[in-house]
Amino acid sequence: MLKFLLKKQIAEVFRSYFYDAKKNKMRSRLAVAGWIVFFVVVMVGVLGGMFTALSLSLCGALAGAGMGWLYFLLMGGIAILLGAFGSVFNTYSGLYLAKDNDLLLSLPIPVKTIMAARLLNVYLMGAMYASVVLLPALIVSWIVMGATAARAICGLLLLLIATLIVLLLSCLLGWVVAKISLRLKNKSFITVLVALVFIAAYYFFYFKANDLIRDLLLNADAYGAKIKGAAYGLYLFGRIGEGSWSATALFLAVTALIAALIWRVMSRSFLKIATSSGSTEKVRYVEKAVKAKNAFRALLGKELGRFTSSANYMLNCGLGVLLIPASGVLLLIKGREICSLLGGVFASRPGAAAVLLCTALFMLSSMNDMAAPSVSLEGRSLWIPQSLPVSPQTVLRAKAAVQLLLTAIPMLFAAVCAALVAEESLAVRLLLVLLPLVYAAFQAMFGSFLGVKMPVLSWTDETAPIKQSGSVAIVIFGGWGFSVVFAGLYLLIGYRLGAALYLSLWTLVYAAAALLLLRWLDVKGSRLFAEL
Repeated sequence: MLKFLLKKQIAEVFRSYFYDAKKNKMRSRLAVAGWIVFFVVVMVGVLGGMFTALSLSLCGALAGAGMGWLYFLLMGGIAILLGAFGSVFNTYSGLYLAKDNDLLLSLPIPVKTIMAARLLNVYLMGAMYASVVLLPALIVSWIVMGATAARAICGLLLLLIATLIVLLLSCLLGWVVAKISLRLKNKSFITVLVALVFIAAYYFFYFKANDLIRDLLLNADAYGAKIKGAAYGLYLFGRIGEGSWSATALFLAVTALIAALIWRVMSRSFLKIATSSGSTEKVRYVEKAVKAKNAFRALLGKELGRFTSSANYMLNCGLGVLLIPASGVLLLIKGREICSLLGGVFASRPGAAAVLLCTALFMLSSMNDMAAPSVSLEGRSLWIPQSLPVSPQTVLRAKAAVQLLLTAIPMLFAAVCAALVAEESLAVRLLLVLLPLVYAAFQAMFGSFLGVKMPVLSWTDETAPIKQSGSVAIVIFGGWGFSVVFAGLYLLIGYRLGAALYLSLWTLVYAAAALLLLRWLDVKGSRLFAEL
């Protein structure tokens, strides 16, 4: 039974490789093979290659300084962090709060067997991420330092110890996430926040990686002495890779003891968490007057509620909501320096700085594409808005208005910041505020147009219309293409007109395009929506 349950868990993790949620059918053998090859290329070629290069840059220098243990400590630490954060949400959703908990627990299967299958699944996922870091690190160390029997055996045991530590951390973090999740009413915002923090941390360390590595190599002796004095256990962990039998035996024993304790604790708490339905709040009914809304406002509230209730929807279609005001703050701090730099680079193109600032705002606006998948997200429930006593025109306008509101409001702040720092005439500054807002309206209408023309309604997973639909791809890349054309034309010939006239012409073009698309949505688009 354990074998079948483990196979089921792994199949759920890699379900998208075998099943097309967009078309609601199994993929062909050729498509499955293609997805598997893609996965291997990413994991082995891209990630493995990246950590191989990192190992090559560290191993020789640290080994030459007699600090090979610090090399294994660093690579082992990276492996543990990557493995833990790579599998923590799999632990949360696959171990504690899986959707099939009620079904499995109702079958004549021992609870410990269910828990063991899910723990093995978590272990394999964590081990996969950790191995991408540690295996290249071990191979590089055997080549650079020499491969002895002790180093080879202890190195493989280091990999085992690291994967067990990943499992322990994943279980602990997954338990914390599950406990918090049960007490939250809206879990989507927490998911989005955690994802944004992870993305920010990733890019911070990515851009700081060279400086950190350089500082480490220059001050390896000082860092090594501090670790030996304040955290001797970390020193012993690094010694495992150098072939220390005593350090290996000690860590194996401690890891096995902690794993046994966690198994015992989880055996007692698993059933309670798995069968919990979350906190419920008792609400006392109080009679009060409710202000009636018109059809448009009611539909707009419904669309906003859908957006804020889906972490996938917010992360993939609404990053601009955060990035646009963040760019405004950046402009207030560094805007004048940026404008001076652009003015110097494009000295022969007067007004280029203002046009390029506007281009940057266009690109940020294109990162909001809520309208494109909005119709597709209705899925099999499309009959509900079609059957409501409201016109299709009102439904489509509400869907477009969500993107317009969530883009235009932060864009107004960013555009005002751009106008304040731009060293241009009053007319150009006013157009710097107006044009990005008009472009945001055009993008909302363009996304709604494509959403009606290219709907994806037969999906089983909401990520299909959000991430895999043609309308979303065209809106994002088309928006970037519009931005490139806008800047390129000015740098080629538009500068002869002057920035004020050039921005005015594009304001009229985008305003006319937005009005034409709105007219299309009201007439032909409404008819197409009613016939879907």
